[in-house]
Order: sequence, then C-alpha cells, then structure tokens
Amino acid sequence: MTLTTNKSILDWIDEKVELVKPDSIVWIDGSEEQLEELRKQACETGEMIKLNEELLPGCYYHRTKPNDVARVEDRTLICSKKEEDAGPTNHWMAPEKAYKMLYDIARDSYKGRTMYVIPYSMGPVGSPFSKVGIELTDSIYVVLNMAIMTRVGKKVMDAFLDDSNDWVRGLHCKCDVDAEKRWICQFPEDNTIISVNSAYGGNVLLGKKCFALRIASYQGKNEGWQAEHMLILGIENPQGEVKYVCAAFPSACGKTNLAMLIPPEGYRKKGYKVWCVGDDISWIRKGEDGRLYAINPENGFFGVAPGTNDKSNPNALAATKKGTIFTNVARNLDNNTVWWESLDKNPPVNAEEWTGIKTNGVEWKAEGKNLAHPNSRFTAPTENCPCLSPEFENPQGVPISAFVFGGRRAKLAPLVYQSRDWNHGVFVGATMASETTAAAAGAVGVVRRDPMAMLPFCGYHMADYWQHWIDIGKTLDPDKAPKIFNVNWFRKDDDGNFMWPGFGDNLRVLEWIIKRCEGEVDAKETAIGYLPYAKDINLEGLEGEVTEESLEKILDVDKELWKEEAKGIEEFFAKFGDKVPEELEESLATLKANLDK
Repeated sequence: MTLTTNKSILDWIDEKVELVKPDSIVWIDGSEEQLEELRKQACETGEMIKLNEELLPGCYYHRTKPNDVARVEDRTLICSKKEEDAGPTNHWMAPEKAYKMLYDIARDSYKGRTMYVIPYSMGPVGSPFSKVGIELTDSIYVVLNMAIMTRVGKKVMDAFLDDSNDWVRGLHCKCDVDAEKRWICQFPEDNTIISVNSAYGGNVLLGKKCFALRIASYQGKNEGWQAEHMLILGIENPQGEVKYVCAAFPSACGKTNLAMLIPPEGYRKKGYKVWCVGDDISWIRKGEDGRLYAINPENGFFGVAPGTNDKSNPNALAATKKGTIFTNVARNLDNNTVWWESLDKNPPVNAEEWTGIKTNGVEWKAEGKNLAHPNSRFTAPTENCPCLSPEFENPQGVPISAFVFGGRRAKLAPLVYQSRDWNHGVFVGATMASETTAAAAGAVGVVRRDPMAMLPFCGYHMADYWQHWIDIGKTLDPDKAPKIFNVNWFRKDDDGNFMWPGFGDNLRVLEWIIKRCEGEVDAKETAIGYLPYAKDINLEGLEGEVTEESLEKILDVDKELWKEEAKGIEEFFAKFGDKVPEELEESLATLKANLDK
C-alpha cells in the first residue's frame, strides 16, 4: 500500500529501499488501529513498556542507550555546496562526501527490519504556512513520537499535490547506535535530512529541529518568511482582547514554562488568561494586512521532564497525563508510573533508574546519581494542554505584537528592556548569551552566545540569517512591526539568590511589554534601550517578595559590566568577518558610545 502517486516521492523511496534493504515496508496512514498495533509490537520487543493504564492512560515508557541521550552538536552537519554558506557556527561537510559517508553507514542497515514510511505535515494540513515531509525510519519509537509531534498519514498525502517536489526527504537509520558513527546531516539545498546511529528524539524525530528549524530557516530565507526557535503565547485581558508574543530562549531557560504560564491569582481573579499556541518553534509570515503572523508547525510537546512539576508548570504536567511517551525518566515499579527529579519530594524506593538498573531507593547507580536523566523527555499531544489556544489550528496563524529574547544572566541583563527600533532589536537577539544547561551535550554553566536561540539550529550562515531579519524589517510598516524586547528572569543578588520569582509572575513583565506595544506606558531611555519605570510593573500580591526598591535593582544597568559585554560582542562578531550586517555594527557602535557617556 502506498498513500501517494507523487513520482518524486515514490522514486526517492525506491532508491532508499535499494540502499537499506528492509524486509518489509509499511506506510503510516495515521489511523489509531495501525498505531495501536505498532504500540503492541514495540511492547512485545521491549522497545517500549506500557505504563499504568488507570493512572497514565495510553502512556508508554522508553529508554535510549546511555551513549545516546541528547543532541550531538559536533556531529550535526550542514552540507551546503559551499562551506561559506554554512558559516562559522555550523559544522560543515561537502554534500558528495557526506552522502557517501552516510550511505556507506546506512547500506543494508534495514536487513531484518521494517521500513516505516511516515508522511507528515509541519503545521495544520493544508495551511499556506505548512510544509510536508516524508521520514523513513526503522524505529517504531520514531513512528509513535512523530504521530504525536506532527500531523501524520493519509490526510497529509490527500492534501498534497501529485506533481509537487516541495517536500522534505528524511532518512533515519538506527544502525548500531554507535556514537562514533553517529551523524545528523542537513542538506538545505536538497531539502534532505539523514540521521544515522541515534535513537534519541532530538536527533531522529526529523520533523523537529532538523526540518522545522535547520531546513525551514533556509527555506524561509529563500521564500521570504522565518522559521524561529520561539514559543507563541496569547495574553487575554479582562476585556477579552488577546495579544500574541513570540519568545526565544536557549534550551532549559523556562521556555515551556512561559509558553504555558498560569497567571498569578490576582490576575486570574481579574479575568486574565494565557493561551499556549506553541512552546518551541514558530513559522512566521507577513499577512495581507502587513502584520506578521505565526503558526506552531508542531502538534506535540517534546519537553524536558526534570524540573517539571505542579509548581513550575502544572499545564505541562497535565499534558503528560495521557497518550504520552516518556523517555529516560525513572520508572516506579510499585505502580508502574514514572518519576523524575523535582517531580515531587518522594523518589520511589522500588524503582528502575533511567538506565534500567533497579535501585533500592538509597543509592542511584547512573552517572550523576540521578534517577532520571537530566535531559529525559516527555512527548505529549498538544491537545492535552489545558491552556491550548483556541487559535492553535488556525491555518492563517496568529498576529504577533512582540518578539521577546532572553537567557540566563546572573548579573548582566536587567529584568526587561525594549530595543530602540527593529534593527536594534535584531542586534539584541543576535547578541544574546546564556549560561548552558544539560539539554545539549557538553559543559554546564558556561556563558555562550546563542543568537535568537538559533545557534545549533540555523541551517545557513548566521550572519546571512541576521541579514534576513534586517530584510524582513525593511518590508514592514513600523506601526505594524512587532516591538522587540529582552528579558532575564535569572538575575541573582550578591548571595546568589534569584531576585525575581519567575514562573507565573513573569506575566507582570509580559503585561508591561504589551502596554509598550499598545503605547500605554512610558519608558526611560538608557545606554542599552528602553527600561520600565519600576512603578509601571504591577507588584500587587508580591508583598514581602519584591518591592519597588528591589525591582529597581533588577532593572539596574551596570555600565562596567556592559562594557565587558560589548567587548564580548565585538569578539563574537569578529568570527563572521565582514558578513555582519552594517546595521548590527552600527548598533554595537551606539552601545559603546552610550556606555562611554
């Protein structure tokens, strides 16, 4: 059975069948019957474990090999014809060399295995924003995750043109999950992704970072739209008006928490609501009215489990209660449910830690002595989210009022500031930096530049990407263009304590951002941009926690620290040589001049 007569798709699949030699081929039609059969098979082989049907209906458990637990940035390649098109922040390999290497690794790797053909849509099926991909995989785990994360199956092919070649080719081969032969390669000029020797979601769910960001960012550059590593959030005021914000943060900086924010009690009583459109990726286009509109191209949440709890993110936790796949968390053997660090204060005694080793509740054996891996994940359907926006499936997207950038900076960035204009906002996004976390392989706690949170995800030269932002700005009426802000929830005092409560109270900052977009509140001009007057951020209900006086400190701009920051930015820009857009060089010169005043 095939689900299409599209010749380009069928020819490509024939080629790959010849390469990897599967024993059988199964097209994923998206039906619940087929998916249920695959779940059963995965449980029979031990690839998945069915969890407690009463407590976690339709939920499954999976663990990866200990050598395969996170994205591998040093083995993620952009294979453009010219090395300079990949730029200095990407790892590059020439396409012909990469294809040969990958095909040599993949050859015959499906022998004794089934090839699953997954047709999927990034974005609502048939939306003008949406794009189609085909992923070939030998992993039922991948099929079941893709069925949560994207729209899959017959409906996708039914809406796709038989003569269209505008689709993304994805080949995933588990092979031997050999870390030394693991590669995740994007070929932006060929609309192709190949992933070998991994079974970890970030490397093998090819619709996610590989397509929705690396390939789509390149498509967007050529087609005049944007693919961004941004959540989309709707803020509804007591009058029922909803304003939408896109926000970019590096991994584990509270992005999912912000996307599913629960307003503080005082706001809830007044009638404020927050709607989640997406927690990770935005595709953004200009609408007929000249404003920018965004969709979430995904259909699920691929969230970090540790740290998710009833206080930090009750909506995310609620989203995991049914139809969810948990990866590399701990399993409570007493009731066949899951546990992870900071879920609650009661780690299960009779448990399997994420490596599968049984514990006695006293001594965890896994590296780091964690029951769950620090980058363990849940894949949950968006429809489970209690605050999912009614506009989630809107094929035209939602209108964006503001772009917000942010990261973890213990001493430098104030709680919030606004850029002076669009180009300065691009500079703010291009120069953002954050202290690293466990979501990417490598050292934790190092400050690294992560422009627009796109450093590992931009499918072409980062300086050309900044130029694309500048070019988009030129096409926008300044009155309709989103305003651009920077936030930092992570300022610390001299004793190392966080100065801002964060979580739901971040709505207080978003309220100020919306007021600035609507022209309802003044701001003071400083060396780095427009800062709020402390009196304009609502602190009602935070008595004893944040005062206007302590808020002034979180809004402080330390010129000496910022002079150091300017040097760091200059060094960073030097990596890109003369390709840095002149508008960003001008913003840097303005910053330095302002700091010297």
